[in-house]
Parts: sequence; structure tokens; C-alpha cells
Amino acid sequence: METILGLCIGVGLSAACGFRVFVPLLAMSIATLMGWYEPAQGFEWLALPSVCMALGFATICEIAAYYVPWVDNLLDTIATPAAVIAGTLTTMAVSSGEMSQFATWAAALIVGGGTAGVVQMSTVAARGVSTATTGGLGNFVVATGELIGSIVLSILAFVMPVVITVLVIILVIVVVRWVRAKKQEQMGHSL
Repeated sequence: METILGLCIGVGLSAACGFRVFVPLLAMSIATLMGWYEPAQGFEWLALPSVCMALGFATICEIAAYYVPWVDNLLDTIATPAAVIAGTLTTMAVSSGEMSQFATWAAALIVGGGTAGVVQMSTVAARGVSTATTGGLGNFVVATGELIGSIVLSILAFVMPVVITVLVIILVIVVVRWVRAKKQEQMGHSL
């Protein structure tokens, strides 16, 4: 049961990484420092005050950069692989020692990295639509939604991990269907 709960927390945190890379890591560090959460073996560094301060600074920089038109689009090229890595690491950090190391890494990569990647790609698509329709001037709305989503998911991943996992799965299904519909629509226009 502990393994499933850890994976559920990992899904929520990974989805949050898809919105903002550093927010969930900062939330994990704060939760660890406050004694609300104990990271998996090897991730004790999350409890260091210096790490928490560095993550706080990185979070502020990331948030600010997404409010600069055109920089936000450039940042997405860096954030996409970073989100997959962060999603994998957050899932590893909440995994229990009940699985073998190979199974833990495989689950973290598939569940954590995959979830973060899908969410990140949906934000890239949303920002692309916003940039195309508003010339980048409406991207602050997308950036604000992503920030709120990341904060809420980071907190709720610890408070209601199973509910968040179900919501993330629904979100992933909706995004995949939306992308497929857009591709079919584009193929229909090109014929």
C-alpha cells in the first residue's frame, strides 16, 4: 500500500513539474524541513536549508521568466526535458523501498517522467495557441494558470494523493484526445 501511495504522490508532483519545474521540488523541500514528509533514501538533501533557499530562488526566477513575452516560449524548450527529469526525481523521492531499485527507477521514469512530459507538452501547446492568437501578449494568463496549477497540485499531492492521481489521469486522457483531434483537424485541412 505504501508503494501505491508513493506513486500517487509522485503522479501529483510530476504533473506539477509539468507546469513549473521548481515549484514541486520547493514544496517537497519545505515539507521535509517542516517534518511533514520524509523523502526516500538518497533524497535527504531536500531537508537542507541551503537547498530550500536555492530552490526558492530558482522558483522565483522561473516564475518571473514565464511572464516575459517570447522568453516564455524559449524557456519551454529548456523546461520540457527539465520537467521530465524533475518528474522522475520527484517520483523517486517519494517512492518506498518496497520495490527493487530497477523497478523504482522504471516506475519513476514512466509514471513521473511521463506524466510531467505530457503536462508540459500541453502547456507548450496552450502557450503556442496563445502566442499565435495574441502575439504573446496573452501568455501571462497561461503562465498564471500554470503557476496556480503547479502550486495546487504540489500541495494536494501530499494531502489527497489518490484524488489527484485520478484527476491527473483524466487530464492526460483529455490532453491526448485534444491533441489527436487537432492532428486530425490539421490533416483534414491539408487534404
